[in-house]
Amino acid sequence: MKSRREFLKKTSVAAVGSAMVGSMLYTPAVHAAEDNTLRVALVGCGGRGTGAGIDAMAAATAIQLGPAKIVALADVFENRLNNTAQIYEDQIPEQFDCPAERRFIGFDAYRHAIDSLRPGDVALFATPPTFRPMHVEYAINKGVNVFMEKSFAVDPVGVRRMLQNGKNATEKNLKVSGGLMSRHSIPLQQCIQRIHDGIIGDVTTIWAYREHGPVGFSPRGEGQSELAHQITNYSNFTWINGSFFLDWLIHNLDVSCWTKDAWPVTAQAQGGRAVRTEKDQLFDHYAVEFRFEDGTKLMAQGRHQANTWGFFGDVVFGTKGCAVLGEGISRPQIFKGWKMTPENLIWEHQGEFNQQYRTEHEVLQRAIRQDTPHNETERCCWATMTGLLGLAASESGVEENWDALLASDKSIANVDAIQSIDDPAPVQADAEGHYPIAVPGITHTFG
Repeated sequence: MKSRREFLKKTSVAAVGSAMVGSMLYTPAVHAAEDNTLRVALVGCGGRGTGAGIDAMAAATAIQLGPAKIVALADVFENRLNNTAQIYEDQIPEQFDCPAERRFIGFDAYRHAIDSLRPGDVALFATPPTFRPMHVEYAINKGVNVFMEKSFAVDPVGVRRMLQNGKNATEKNLKVSGGLMSRHSIPLQQCIQRIHDGIIGDVTTIWAYREHGPVGFSPRGEGQSELAHQITNYSNFTWINGSFFLDWLIHNLDVSCWTKDAWPVTAQAQGGRAVRTEKDQLFDHYAVEFRFEDGTKLMAQGRHQANTWGFFGDVVFGTKGCAVLGEGISRPQIFKGWKMTPENLIWEHQGEFNQQYRTEHEVLQRAIRQDTPHNETERCCWATMTGLLGLAASESGVEENWDALLASDKSIANVDAIQSIDDPAPVQADAEGHYPIAVPGITHTFG
């Protein structure tokens, strides 16, 4: 097992890609086909997946380097797939070429959808993150480029598998985009560049917040299998989404580490279930203190409780000033000193705003069409590791170490073995319908 230092590389340069528009001609070696239509398969037809397909088609229209069409859909739920198909037929009919024989249902549906593509085409992955490493692995093995929504794994075993996927993609000259769309926000890029240039001095402390109302929960439907119930409520079960802390805070954890241009080495934390009564596995509050190698701290708070203080964003403090930025902050601001008052404002984004959800697809498609390097896998894995480090510390109550966590061989879900919606779920309820919930001081999620 390689150490964190061997794995760790500077990753902020990846953000520059969203501002680059190359002039090279499209190279068929990357996308060999009889025509230049980029064929796209969508795996995961929930709301974010449906939106990703529309964003991908809008990106193709915007960059004007060749046409694109959605030619295959895959999901485990037929009603979700049918809903997505109807939306595409209504909104993007000229870019939707997916007859019934290319609409696949089931846990092997992703294979059939990818098999419908040609080498050099694109698969969009928006299933719950527990399936991400397995799905991306199949696409890379088939020579297909990848867009993958966050999050990217739910345990260190999955992170290592995804890192290998990224290495395999590079060896095959395939392109991989990850759904950390904040990296492609022009206002955020400009703000962080100023921080890196020293406008607030040396970064000393960062705060990442996601504080809002409760995460929803759907009661088990009549005749619905246990596995179907849990996947329907994927945000509520750790084996599926890696926890609220990972899957819902990952954007602002990533932005926080971007401001430091580093990833943390340890974390200690608190977390628990203070007011939530739904029968799921969710903690309803987290408070995590990450430590970077130079000793500086990232403090991350996550809470989803009714009638409580709300904020969604990052606050960065330096030796000369501070900044407010991140997902949830549309117009980043920088201040002299540490009082965020109008008279102390020294920079606020005033220029162009871009549609970052679409920009990430533009970047990917330019790289495919122009055969330029583009692989965001490693950075996506480190953002995931940051979330997992916070999760592990919250659930155990002890200080957790990045290197030790990354080396863990304890997986929380063997999703490769799931073949049917009627298979047993990896987590089972007790006789009263309650699922296992981590207990700090006792639970050690990853060993």
